[in-house]
Amino acid sequence: MHDPAFLKEMEEKSGEHISTCYQCYRCTNGCPALAEMDLYPHKLIRHIILGNKEKVVGAKTPWACLQCYTCSVRCPNDIDIAHVLNTLRKVAAAEGKGTRDDTWVFDKLFLDNVEKHGRLNETEVMIRYKLAKKNLFDMNDAGMGMRMFLKGRMGLKPHNIKSKADLKKMFEKLKG
Repeated sequence: MHDPAFLKEMEEKSGEHISTCYQCYRCTNGCPALAEMDLYPHKLIRHIILGNKEKVVGAKTPWACLQCYTCSVRCPNDIDIAHVLNTLRKVAAAEGKGTRDDTWVFDKLFLDNVEKHGRLNETEVMIRYKLAKKNLFDMNDAGMGMRMFLKGRMGLKPHNIKSKADLKKMFEKLKG
């Protein structure tokens, strides 16, 4: 269903001038995650411009995005397409779509962990992820985790940054 206000909503929430896209396909041509997408990046942007909210909010594409920013760097109109896709994830989650997706769960746990410690604690994130997915005792991951621990690549105790007050301000600003 066509929603003429959707483009404006997405431009305001993302801070990007989505309507300046002239469909050059550069974002799509450089994307390493195309095989996982149901709408290629340029098509998703086009559907946003046309106001096809239901089509893009229900799409797999925002969740398949690797956030590598290849599309954003290649865009001749300086549209941060990866940021638009991330904004679309938030819009979808607010509408109850995509929130059960593994990607969304992992993203939330990852960001919560960085906000808490100032840097990533892989062990804590993976344990919380496994608990959230009710899959704590997957022996394949346990074996890999043990090898990483024995090689000193993964610790048990989180290392916090010194300036947590600055980090807190940054996250407050990001949350708006």
